[in-house]
Amino acid sequence: MLPTRVRCLVLLLSLCTPPATGHLPRHMDTLVQIVEALEATNATEDLAGGAPELGRALGGGGTPLLRAVLGVPPGVPPGVPPALDPEQRALLAELLHPEAPERGVVLAPDGSTVAVAPLLAGLEVGLKRAATPAPATAATPAPVDPLYAVTLAEALGTSYLLARANGSRATLGPDGCWDDVEDPQVFTLAGPPSPVPDAVANGAMDGVLLGARLAEEPAPLAVLLRSYYYAGAAGERAPSSFRRGRFGARTAPEKLEEEVAAALRLLRVLPATRSLLEDVGDEEVAAVARRAARDFMDAYVECPAVVPRCMWGARPYRGTPSALKPPLPFVYIHHTYEPGAPCRTFAACAGAMRAMQRFHQDARGWDDIGYSFVVGSDGYLYEGRGWRWVGAHTRGYNRRGYGVGYVGDYTASPPDAHALALVRDAFLPCAVRAGRLRPDYALRGHRQMGRTECPGDSLFREIETWRGFQASGAASSAPVHSET
Repeated sequence: MLPTRVRCLVLLLSLCTPPATGHLPRHMDTLVQIVEALEATNATEDLAGGAPELGRALGGGGTPLLRAVLGVPPGVPPGVPPALDPEQRALLAELLHPEAPERGVVLAPDGSTVAVAPLLAGLEVGLKRAATPAPATAATPAPVDPLYAVTLAEALGTSYLLARANGSRATLGPDGCWDDVEDPQVFTLAGPPSPVPDAVANGAMDGVLLGARLAEEPAPLAVLLRSYYYAGAAGERAPSSFRRGRFGARTAPEKLEEEVAAALRLLRVLPATRSLLEDVGDEEVAAVARRAARDFMDAYVECPAVVPRCMWGARPYRGTPSALKPPLPFVYIHHTYEPGAPCRTFAACAGAMRAMQRFHQDARGWDDIGYSFVVGSDGYLYEGRGWRWVGAHTRGYNRRGYGVGYVGDYTASPPDAHALALVRDAFLPCAVRAGRLRPDYALRGHRQMGRTECPGDSLFREIETWRGFQASGAASSAPVHSET
């Protein structure tokens, strides 16, 4: 009985898709403009939830849990339609209640894809908390923290209930790619969707972080969104690129587990969903919440985000790639030397990736960019040949390990502390847990394996202190610039 009931729940939580939205770019810029227009109307003056609550009214009101926690939004005031043109209104409605998860997202300037519904729900909670310092939660036997309930807990609990009923179903992910990062229109998922694809995870974490900030320091939403998603004037990282670390600092696994369990108990007593979950007992709720919280924190907090090839504009691989056989025993650390400066924005890092691939393919005659992964100073790893394929990074040893290159010349000074931690504290342990890298892996600098100064004196001194560093190396007298 449970599989049918949970499938019914997923259907109930979905709403119909509005008409086609024309050709507005599905970019954070467009969402900010919509929010700005809503904030400019008089219709938000009597709404504690401000523009997000008005947007929810335009979009259909939200899921049963969201309505229980935040209330049913008022009818759309007559003055609102002129504030948004028909394309903006249709797009907002689809973003808040998409037929498929890939239709409810926008592209952020940092290169991440963000689901709009959990983001705006978190902002609404923040505004209501600011207006009423101690807001009441839902009047039910299952109290919840509204900030988590409307952003992440409902989707996460639903995802793992469905997986428990049908073990073959995905619980988290996947990521995906846009057709055009300059004028994004179509987002395509990389595999079968779960209720919590990467974009929903991003939107939910952002909703928690920005909602909490609004509760403490109310601000115009358009200003808040611009300050969060956009790089600074000096080209430094966008604050959104820190979302994983900041969410982890705010949210212990035990807190997330508690909120997922509370959301499921609330769904079990709400009139709209009571019959669908009446056979799910307390023990099952606790087990689902425990696993969901553990997996989410591992995937989206402990492990780093990896920008896929299609997002940085990779050319196709030339020829037929050779498969790696994980878990591999080695990791080889490089610096790119050229480009010689760190990249601190998505645009700069994507451009560096394309430049390196052109050089490796056209000047060196290689099949593809040589590195397995490349580290930007924008907070992200970039997929080169990735986990599956033999690279061209360390001659004679490409089949034995992954080549990880830092964008920049690190002869005189090391990469940013955040970029070092991205590999040392996140990428390497996650690779071990995922079975990509052996637990007893050895880490070496490129110079230990051939005639080169790579990865630069300063970076090499840094990696000498890392777990797994192996001082001995089989340095070769052969040139290092080779595909094999």
